Amino acid sequence: MGQDKAYKVLAKQENISNSKAKDLIDKGLVKVGDKKVLIARGDISENTKFIVKEVAPIKVIFQDDDILAVDKPAFLTADEVSRKFPNYLLLNRLDKETSGVMLFAKNEEFQTKAIREFKNNNVYKEYVAVVEGKVIDEIVVDKPILTIKNNKGVARSKVDMKKGKSAKTTVYPMLVEGNKSKIKVVIDTGRTHQIRVHLNYIDYPIIGDNVYGKPSTHVNRVLLHSKITKIFDYTFEAKVPREFNIYGL
Repeated sequence: MGQDKAYKVLAKQENISNSKAKDLIDKGLVKVGDKKVLIARGDISENTKFIVKEVAPIKVIFQDDDILAVDKPAFLTADEVSRKFPNYLLLNRLDKETSGVMLFAKNEEFQTKAIREFKNNNVYKEYVAVVEGKVIDEIVVDKPILTIKNNKGVARSKVDMKKGKSAKTTVYPMLVEGNKSKIKVVIDTGRTHQIRVHLNYIDYPIIGDNVYGKPSTHVNRVLLHSKITKIFDYTFEAKVPREFNIYGL
């Protein structure tokens, strides 16, 4: 057998269009054995057998006349979720591989008030993550973060004491198994990739994070989940996905 582009081989195997196959690879949903296929246009054997992970559905947590709260699955961008609710106004973003609570305003008056709460750091944001290392004490990371976008609009962030914007993350231990920990994370600010950058900075990289954290052959996503968000008198909670129980945690 010869070779062809990975997305073309996948398209034939799954009987889908080339563009759909490329999208699945770009989303990080395609594996060969226990390794994620990273480059859609990379050459691969035509008899390769792929494993394709399905994206979970978007679940509505709550809605009333002012607000809609949803549980975003991993592998969908915030913009993709927004397109499912075209009449509503997005209030917060999650990274593509991060799951959990996302909020939409149903009218401009509520949007204005809610954005003010986010800007004033009055919104409680609690996450769960699985990291490399033993977290046994509460840790406060108060380090400024600088975010730079490349010419393709892809953002990368880092701790930068001179040029960064203020960012505070508090880490609470939950469970430890071997050299891995499940932790609760509360952020007072909302910088781009804040939790991922801060945890890597203190040497507790998030497992499954191929950019800032600890790549793993056992998981195919960043093990970071937005569990609880509180704004005004609302409290929204999204159940932690089953893959966070990996390693016995």
